[in-house]
This record gives sequence, structure tokens and C-alpha cells, in this order.
Amino acid sequence: MSDARATWRTLDPRVRIVVLSDALIWLSLMAGFVVLPWWVAREGGVADLAVWAIVRSVVGLLAMPMLSPLADRYRARPLIIVAMVVYTATAIGMAVLAQADQYHFGVLLALRAVSAAAAAAVQPAMNKLLTDLAPDGRLTAVLSAQQGAQSVGRLIGPALGGAMLVAGVAAALWLHAVLLVGATVLAMRLSDAPRHAATAARWWPELRAGLRAIWRVPLERHWNVVNFVSWAFLFPALTMLLPLRLQSLGLPGVWLGLCEAGAAFGIVVGAFGFSRWSIDRFGRYATRVVFAMTQGLALAAVGWAEQPAVLVVLFGLSGLSTSAMGLVGLTHRSLARPDAFRARMFAGSIAVTQLAASIGPALAGVSLAHADVSVVYVAFGLLGGITSLALMLVPGFRAFMRASEAQAKDWYVRHHPQAFEDLPAKP
Repeated sequence: MSDARATWRTLDPRVRIVVLSDALIWLSLMAGFVVLPWWVAREGGVADLAVWAIVRSVVGLLAMPMLSPLADRYRARPLIIVAMVVYTATAIGMAVLAQADQYHFGVLLALRAVSAAAAAAVQPAMNKLLTDLAPDGRLTAVLSAQQGAQSVGRLIGPALGGAMLVAGVAAALWLHAVLLVGATVLAMRLSDAPRHAATAARWWPELRAGLRAIWRVPLERHWNVVNFVSWAFLFPALTMLLPLRLQSLGLPGVWLGLCEAGAAFGIVVGAFGFSRWSIDRFGRYATRVVFAMTQGLALAAVGWAEQPAVLVVLFGLSGLSTSAMGLVGLTHRSLARPDAFRARMFAGSIAVTQLAASIGPALAGVSLAHADVSVVYVAFGLLGGITSLALMLVPGFRAFMRASEAQAKDWYVRHHPQAFEDLPAKP
């Protein structure tokens, strides 16, 4: 912790404002992510909640690649401010509806789509601004500070949103709006970096090139297929099914915030040392297998447990598992991808994940029409964990996981050079 404080004191004041603004934005967003699904689940039930989750995922799937290039074409500061103003306006609109006790699902859905698109423009611009403002040789420290601040926002936001639900949905949504106003005001204090020449290419050719490269590397192709199938079950268990499960137990909304905060706490514990310790002690392969099983069993147990404190612990285990598996896969896969295709292959993987997140809620909605939410939770948790373990059957996965970081560098190029022969290099 003392190292983190020392690093913070050495950061440029302009960078500190960006990091603080990013943290407040995430705190605001996470508070809303808790409150809104709770309101939809209470007023509209399973059908509305499934549509809500699907629209959120589809908009993210489309908006992220389409709006991310704006950060390269325009100055980051005004782009962030405009996007935050739009997001804040949608939050105020939702709060007004809740205050008037008017649940109009179509209007809420439209506001949610606009806010999701605005959020898709903020983060790439924020990341680019930090990269441009970071002094030479200090980018790692800057990004580390950003991730730590984001983790704090992700941890506090859900708990704050859940706590405000005690006072009612309207009060919680007004808090969400006020937090966004504060984040927008802080964003207005951001410094702008010198404008660079536009580097953004058309998003569709970039995404298509990344998907082609993924398909031509067998290990990467199978990895994405496994992630697609498992995420179709895990995503609903982590999102839309939780409010329904808590409501079936007669629990107040504060427990939704505590469960989300538990998951965020698990991610923070993993990010601040536990995941690295597990990899160093047991290896990447064992860490990936054990935590895939842990997450599946933890989410399945959510459908079985009835004590709210146990649910918080289970979501903490899920967050810890997410952090550990993310570190195992993200670092090695990033190193294995050639530099010229790293961003495009990452974008392709994100697109696959977003597509699974669009299908998962629909699958959960159909399942809930035939079974109780507790049964669906157990089934989706187990299926998510079991399908995650399919990576053990992928040829070359064990050897890749056991490779050092130095050996993983350019692994795909060395083992599958033909996959990149006729693909144009990124300028």
C-alpha cells in the first residue's frame, strides 16, 4: 500500500485528475448497473430483464468497435465531456421516471441503449488520454494507478447503489445521476494532450482481420469457442439471474449491491497479488483449471444457498476466479499474438464475448419459463464451469500454459506462421 501511495505522489497532476475522474465514472456506472436491473426485475419480471440484458450486450457489441476510433480522430477531453453529458442526461431521465412511479420499459430501453453507446466512447478516450499524458517510461505506473482506482470504483459503486435501494429505486437513481454529474464536472478539469494525426482505420476491416487471424490459429480459435459457450452460461449467472434470485428469497436490494461488491472485492484481491501467487505456486495450467471449476461451483451454489451472507461469499469466490483466469489468459495470449495483430485479435475476442453475452440472457429467459430461478442458477453455473474446462482438451493448451512469458512471446507466429502470411501488417 505504501508503494501505491509513493507511486501516486510521483504522478503528474494532470494524470491524477484523469485517474480520479476515471474512478468516479466507474463508481457512478457500477451504482447504476445494480439499481436498474433491480427495478426492471421488480416491475417487468423475467421477460423484461432478459430483453434488458440482451439490448445492453448488443449495443456494446456494436458501439465499442464503431465508437472507439473517435478517440483517435478527435481530442479526448471534449469527447469524454460530451459522452458523459449524454450519459448523465439519460440517468436523469430514468430518475424522473422512477420519481413519478412510471415504469415505461420501451423508454427505459431506449435510454439504456443511448447510455451504453456513450459509455463505449468514454473508456477508449480515457485510455488514450492517459497514454498521451504519461511521461516517457512511466506508462506502466500510470496504467497501474488507473487499474487500482477503477477497482475502488467498481468495489464501492455496487455497494453504494445497493445501499441506496433501501430508500427506494427513485432515490437510488437520483444518486446515480448526481454521481454522474460529479464525474462530468471533474472531467471538465481534464487536461488535453496535443492532437496527433488521425490513426483510426475503418472499424469493420480491422475487426474482420482480427477474426480471420483468430480462426487461422487453432489454439486461439478453440479458446474463443470455449469462451463463447461458457460465457453464454456464466454471463446470465453473473448478471440478470442475481436480482431474480434475491427477489425469490425476499431479500432487499441492498444485498444485490453487497453481492456485486463481493465480486469486485474478489477481483481486487486477485489483482493485488493472489492471482500472481497462485500462478507462481501452482502454475498457469493448474490455476486455470482450478479456478474454472471454482467459479462454476460458486455460481451453481448461488441457486442452492439461502443465507444472504453466503451469497456474498460465493460472489467473492467468483470474482477471485475471474481475476485469476483473466491473468492466466490475458498475459500469455497478448504475448503470443504478433504486435501487428494484437489489438485486432483482442477486438475480435471481445466481439465473440459480447455475442455470447447477447445470447446468454435469451437462453436464460427461455429456461426460466420452464424452471425456477434456483434450478436455472445451478444449471447455468455447472454448465459454465464444465464448458470452461473444455480448454483442457484443446491440443497445445497445456504446453502453452506451461511456457514462460519469454517463451510465450510471438508463440502464434512461431507455431502458425501461415496464419499471418497473407494478412496485411498494421501500420
